[in-house]
Amino acid sequence: MAGRLRAPTGRYGGRSAQERQAERRRRFLDAALRLFGESPGYRATTVAALSEAAGLSTRQFYEEFHTLEDALAALHLQVNALAEEAVLAAAAGTRESPVGERADAIFRAYAGNVTADPRRVRITFVEIVGVSPRMEEQRLTRRARWVDLICAEAHAAAERGEAARRDYRLAATAFIGSVNGLVHDWSTGRVPATLDEVVDELVRQLLGILRPVGWRPGAD
Repeated sequence: MAGRLRAPTGRYGGRSAQERQAERRRRFLDAALRLFGESPGYRATTVAALSEAAGLSTRQFYEEFHTLEDALAALHLQVNALAEEAVLAAAAGTRESPVGERADAIFRAYAGNVTADPRRVRITFVEIVGVSPRMEEQRLTRRARWVDLICAEAHAAAERGEAARRDYRLAATAFIGSVNGLVHDWSTGRVPATLDEVVDELVRQLLGILRPVGWRPGAD
């Protein structure tokens, strides 16, 4: 398929073309979450199967997406956006809190959002990996946003005298890898711990990065 088909314009059934298009896109992404995130998975799903699961036609699929990979890309970004919204809300609600309480709220929001639906975990950590160079670039770009968030939090804590003053990018990159690995392994039952224990461990790791052995407030 060379490109997306043009969707009809004008009002129908009391809804505008834009509203109908948004509804179709939501139905396709809901179906993609079921098929990609449960069974048979992205690699075994066809456009016809996804369209059937959405209760729509393949023609309507191509009005929204060029390829099945486009649907996976949109779903991956949607899942990450939901997690980011939860994290930013937690950050906003703890703006004046000490760094330990703030980190706890942020990671509890992230872990709670991602693991609330096992299908989101699979999309984030399994189905997206190794699909294509384009999807790998999207995955790494999205991960870099999480690294930026950790760096921003670390530098803000340092400005408040709650953390060491240093370049945190290398440590933040390594830490995000730890977050992803631990949350994914916990979700698959490989880590014998509660979600609260997982969050507690992540907070301990982050505070260890922010406050290395020997560091004291005002020592920078």
